[in-house]
Amino acid sequence: MATLQERSAAVMPPMALHALPFGITHAQGSYLYTDDGRKLLDFGSGIAVNNLGHNYPTVVQAAKDQLDKMVHCCHNLFHYEVETALAERLVGLMGGGYKVYFSNSGAEAVEGAVKLAKYATERPAVIAFKGSFHGRTMMCTSLTASNSAYRKHYEGLVPSIYFAEYPKLFGTPYKMQDGACPKEYYTQFDDMFKHLIDPYSVAAILMEPVQGEGGYVVPPREWVQYVRELCDKYGIMLIFDEVQTGFGRTGNMFAWQTHGVKPDIMSCAKGIANGLPLSAVVGKSEIMDKWVAGAHGGTFGANPVSCAAALATIDALENGAIDNGRRMGEYFIGELKKLQEKYPCIGEVRGLGLMIGMELVYPDGSPNRELTNKIIALALERDLFLLACGCDKNVVRFIAPLTVKKEEIDTALGILYQAFEQAMDEA
Repeated sequence: MATLQERSAAVMPPMALHALPFGITHAQGSYLYTDDGRKLLDFGSGIAVNNLGHNYPTVVQAAKDQLDKMVHCCHNLFHYEVETALAERLVGLMGGGYKVYFSNSGAEAVEGAVKLAKYATERPAVIAFKGSFHGRTMMCTSLTASNSAYRKHYEGLVPSIYFAEYPKLFGTPYKMQDGACPKEYYTQFDDMFKHLIDPYSVAAILMEPVQGEGGYVVPPREWVQYVRELCDKYGIMLIFDEVQTGFGRTGNMFAWQTHGVKPDIMSCAKGIANGLPLSAVVGKSEIMDKWVAGAHGGTFGANPVSCAAALATIDALENGAIDNGRRMGEYFIGELKKLQEKYPCIGEVRGLGLMIGMELVYPDGSPNRELTNKIIALALERDLFLLACGCDKNVVRFIAPLTVKKEEIDTALGILYQAFEQAMDEA
C-alpha cells in the first residue's frame, strides 16, 4: 500500500510536498501524533497559528455550535452576529477608534492593509524592510525581502516599493556605542527621501514589529517609536504586520502594546482563530471610512465558524493564556541563555513572550546553517518538532503554544542539550 507521502507526490506539485516522511493523524494540546505511531512535542504551533495549542476545547465547541447555525452567508451581503461581535471585540482591544475588515489569510490582510493606505492617501509608494516576509501574493511577494527565492521568476513585481534596513543588532555592520541602536538605522530614511522617493509620495511604511521569517528579530523600542514619529511628520500610514506577532505571541495581545507604539493600520491572522482560516485589516476609523463600497472585498472573509472560534480564542487568551505565555517565555529564554553559556556556537538568544529565536554561528560569527539543520533534525529524532528561520536559515525558532507547561519546556530543553552534545561530538 502506498504511503501518504507517496500518494501526495502523485497528486500535488513539488512546492506542496513536505520534507518530513510521516503524516499527522491527530493533535492535542502541545502534541502531534504521527501515522507511524510517534508523539511529537510541537514547538512549531502550525507556524504560530495554534497559540492555544491544538484542539483547544472551548474553541472547538464554539466552532461546532456555529456549524449548527450557519456555515456561510457572505459578509459582503448580510450582517450577522458573530462577525459584528468579533469586530467590536477587536476594536475594544485597540482601545477604540478603529474599524475592522475581515479576510481569510495573512497575505490577504497585508495586501488589504497596503491597498487601504494607498487608497486613503492617494500616494503610490510603500517602504518595507530587508528581512521581511509578508506573504506570497504578487503584492506581498513584492513586499518580501527575506529570501530571493520567494521572488524568483516573479519579476517584474509591484512597482514603487522601497526597502530599508531593519535593525538586527546582532552582527550589525554599523558601530554600536553603549548598546544603542546605530544612527544609520535612523538616518537611512533621510537618505532615502533625498535620493529615492519624496516622503510625500509614500503611502505607508510596512513593518513586522518583530521580524518573523527574517530571524525573530526584535527591534529596539526607541527605533520603532522613531518610525512612528517619522510617519506622523510626513502623513505616512504606519502599518504593522502582526500576522505572526498577534494574539498573545509576544507576551501581550499585540506586539504594538509591547513597543508602546500604535499603528495606523494593522494586519492580523494566524493565531486569531486558533487554526481556523481568518484574518483582519484593522485601521483607524478616519482611514477606514475612506474605503468606500467596491474599493475592496472578498467572498469568504468573516466566515461565521471562524469568527465564533476567534471569539472563543480571545476569551481564552484574556483568561490566562497570555499571562502563562509571558511567564513561560521568560523562563524559556532564561534557560536557553544558560545553554548559550555552554555552547559558543549559539550567537544570540532573543525574543518576546513565546516568539523566541536562537541564532547559531561559526566561530567567526558567520551564519551556521548546517548546525541549525542538524540541531533541528536531532531534536526531531527525539520527538521535538522545531522550525528554522532567518535570512540565512541559521536561527532555530521556538513557537510553543501559550498554554505550554513548564514540564514541556523542560522536556524540550533536555532534548536540546542532548542534540547539542551529539552535534559537538560529531563535529
